[in-house]
Amino acid sequence: MQRRILVCQTPDDLFEAAAQFVVQSLSFRPDSGKSYSVALSGGSTPQRLFARLATDPYRAQVNWSCIRIFWGDEREVPPDHAESNFRMAKENLLDRVPIPPDQVFRMEGELPAQEAAVRYEKVLQCAFSHKNKEGVPRFDLILLGMGSDGHTASLFPETPVLDETKQWVAAPWVEKFHTHRITLTPPVFNAAQRVLFVVGGSDKDMAAEAVLEGPFNPDRYPAQIVNPVQGEVVWLLDREAASRLKKASFTEWTSDIGKVM
Repeated sequence: MQRRILVCQTPDDLFEAAAQFVVQSLSFRPDSGKSYSVALSGGSTPQRLFARLATDPYRAQVNWSCIRIFWGDEREVPPDHAESNFRMAKENLLDRVPIPPDQVFRMEGELPAQEAAVRYEKVLQCAFSHKNKEGVPRFDLILLGMGSDGHTASLFPETPVLDETKQWVAAPWVEKFHTHRITLTPPVFNAAQRVLFVVGGSDKDMAAEAVLEGPFNPDRYPAQIVNPVQGEVVWLLDREAASRLKKASFTEWTSDIGKVM
């Protein structure tokens, strides 16, 4: 596993760096002619990233006809609900780029969560011929955020899904919100070719320190569990989120670095 930590001076730099990374990840592939499979995240941070990707110059730099869109997690709500991760991505990105509708694979949050998880695993089984040696779907790019408690996607602290090794999609109960969530599981995250964490805000500083510099304790800080075995994970943080990190542990992001991410 290759891990890089890049710190951006401002929130605007954070989204600039993230947009550059996504475009580069989706613009080059040795075995041209194949599609790129991307798993999106929810929340306010990716909302700003998606809005940037939907505008030029980024919009014009991606061949959207080759992109297949999936989700890392979803709330147990209908697709038109204000809290739907699908709706957020649709309004800020998918409706604004020329991506074929049949290349968008949403999680069915309107169904009971366990049923939605089973159905989405079947979607992945049908959609992916490109798998790792264990037979797990290998995403080209997974976008993730991190909560102030160290959770990512819907992998929350002290939940059984953190120990999942067989299922690709699960529906854990999240006591914090008194609801189920639908989420990809650790084996899928760790089969990815590239994972990008985008983390901003002063409320994330303690979690960032614990996840990136503390002892390995994924039951408490689930974001630590994302360690692609034959892939790369890049952490992009703004100055506030990275305020507690040791200087030696990260690189300052610049536009020149962005060109070679």
